[in-house]
Amino acid sequence: MFENASWITHPNNRLHEPVRFIKEIKLNGEIKKATLNITSLGCYYATINGQRVGDFILAPGFTSRKRVQYQEYNVTKMISQSNKLEVVVGDGWYNGKINFVVANDVPKALICQLDIVYMDETKETIVSDSSWLARKDKLRFAELYDGEIYDSTYEDAPVNARLLDHDKRIIVKQQGVYVKEQEKIEPVSIFKAPNGDTLVDFGQNLTGYFEFTVDAKKGDKVEFTVCEELDKFGNFYNENYRDAKARFEYICHDGVNTYKPILAFWGFRYIRVDSFPCKITKDNISAIVVHSDIKRTGYLDSSSELLNKLFSNIIWGQKGNFLDVPTDCPQRDERQGWTGDATVFCKTASYNYDVEKFFLKWLTDMRLDQGKKGNIPNIIPQTVCWDWSTTENTGAVWGDSATIIPYQMYKTYGNTNILKKQYKTMVKYLSYIWNTTKKRYLWYGCDQFGDWLGLDAPAGSYRGSSNEDFIASVFYYNSAKIVGEVSKILGKDSLKYDTLAAKILEKIRKTFKEYNTQTECALALYFDIAEDKSNVARKLDSLIKANGGKLQTGFVGTPFLLHALSKNGYTETAYDILLGEEFPSWLYSVKQGATTIWEHWDGKNEQGEFWSKDMNSFNHYAYGSVADWVYEEACGIKPQRAGFMEALIEPKPTDKLDYLSATIETRHGRILSKWYHENGKIKYEIETPVKATIIIDGKAHLVDKGKYKF
Repeated sequence: MFENASWITHPNNRLHEPVRFIKEIKLNGEIKKATLNITSLGCYYATINGQRVGDFILAPGFTSRKRVQYQEYNVTKMISQSNKLEVVVGDGWYNGKINFVVANDVPKALICQLDIVYMDETKETIVSDSSWLARKDKLRFAELYDGEIYDSTYEDAPVNARLLDHDKRIIVKQQGVYVKEQEKIEPVSIFKAPNGDTLVDFGQNLTGYFEFTVDAKKGDKVEFTVCEELDKFGNFYNENYRDAKARFEYICHDGVNTYKPILAFWGFRYIRVDSFPCKITKDNISAIVVHSDIKRTGYLDSSSELLNKLFSNIIWGQKGNFLDVPTDCPQRDERQGWTGDATVFCKTASYNYDVEKFFLKWLTDMRLDQGKKGNIPNIIPQTVCWDWSTTENTGAVWGDSATIIPYQMYKTYGNTNILKKQYKTMVKYLSYIWNTTKKRYLWYGCDQFGDWLGLDAPAGSYRGSSNEDFIASVFYYNSAKIVGEVSKILGKDSLKYDTLAAKILEKIRKTFKEYNTQTECALALYFDIAEDKSNVARKLDSLIKANGGKLQTGFVGTPFLLHALSKNGYTETAYDILLGEEFPSWLYSVKQGATTIWEHWDGKNEQGEFWSKDMNSFNHYAYGSVADWVYEEACGIKPQRAGFMEALIEPKPTDKLDYLSATIETRHGRILSKWYHENGKIKYEIETPVKATIIIDGKAHLVDKGKYKF
């Protein structure tokens, strides 16, 4: 592909404005098939005769700079005898601020190939070359952090495109899931804030953009700024966006103007209307939700309205942050593929949605960006100025994404392909730890994130009070175990890694004999570190009760806390934490009006005051990992064999809810587990598409596929 095509760019190769590339094409007969293959350095938007090509938003996606995906579109129905192929290219992920590029080392560029097959089977190929024209576009500015400026009155004289000598070997076929428009949301209200601003409220914190229609005069402006939350007075607030301007400006032409952004996205619930030529109403503006085109597979439902809202918030958090890569947040000047967030959420993600293809693409970027020493950059794809590939700044949990995520994808979907592709990355990662630790058979003495944002953090610190060497060593042990298991699955010798895991466990038990925090206890229980589980579980329960029945955990401890409790006889304590409504808790943010998952347990307090503006996202999915406990423990659905070829269903009901149900659409069909209270008894409804072991009140029932009631 692209053998005869060339990268083309604007003659001003340091131009930061979007560029429109133009090619007039005249054909010589009736067409049987027309195929456009295309990619760019930067994000592109292609049209043929004014009609958009495809529905991939922000194509060609966010990848390691060592590769760029190309897309193939069947454009047969769009082609006539006389055509104009136009492609707008903006900075996007490749050259925009999101890559922290100070000075663009490679200009925006386009490469494409239009293959024509005529009815008589003759063929013609049109490629990008110096015959194309290039000009500055009406889209005057497009940047993922700062937004868009579009001037519908602007005109620029085209010039001949310049050939760019850039490696074509980095071009690969589309691997990931397309990012698409998913749904349209109408405003729930348009109102005046106390300070006089006009605000549009869509009722939902979302990721995407907006569409408006206005009858205007030439030169009239539409100007918007977005935010997630209002301050305690009810006024616009977006200081938590940090340096991201998150603005939009549109300069109108005479008559009716209808527009939606094409090379930018925002995370927002509210729009501040900075200018609009007429009265803005629910009829002339809407929001468009954008995310990777992943299929919903998991559903949770309960008798609690607050809990159901939490389930909804978890789904919206995943949708908002699964935009080609698993971002940490979609709004501020970050939006990066932080590995730690993806590590703790990947199980929940794989139950909520079919994310196998999504993660396969992202893990390929991890494989390409892995450091020479085997370390994993804390952000994938690795951004230009955050160059972790040449340092030793890989933290436990964040780095363990190399082992945990592919293994979880295997457990959920049963496909060994992802293990085969990532095996060398896993092995190299273990070698990195082996070569950098200060104590053999521990991960010791290295810079770590610890229990990030743990509530027991010392004053002035983002890191909880849990022992960072203990956390790192536990995940070292877990990764060694995973690599041993994967070796067996792939038919490789596992002895080296089984032995390593056994020695790490022995050393951890000799070195860390006490567990002093909720996170330390939870990890010791969940990962089978504790030798006397009953005493450690009792201590964890007592630590929670001593804290008023509330959690103190951060990014590392929280995903495992409820599992550790319910697996060791304290299911009711787990339910108490899940259903708690006071700070800190999941339902606290729900009662504060959250429509997604917050980065901080107290992102906004009861007085309406915000946590630090430096790091306070209101759409940060990591704590949504609690959903996997609801699927696996509360409703009891687990894969007994990889890919749910066989299932284990062991629900754990409580008197604190009238009913709870979970469904997961697996590769083999739908699994349902529901329990409810009726006439003083607990009743269960189970549906399985495969052989399953159903455990009710400690009694195991071996069943074939079917529907069952207990």
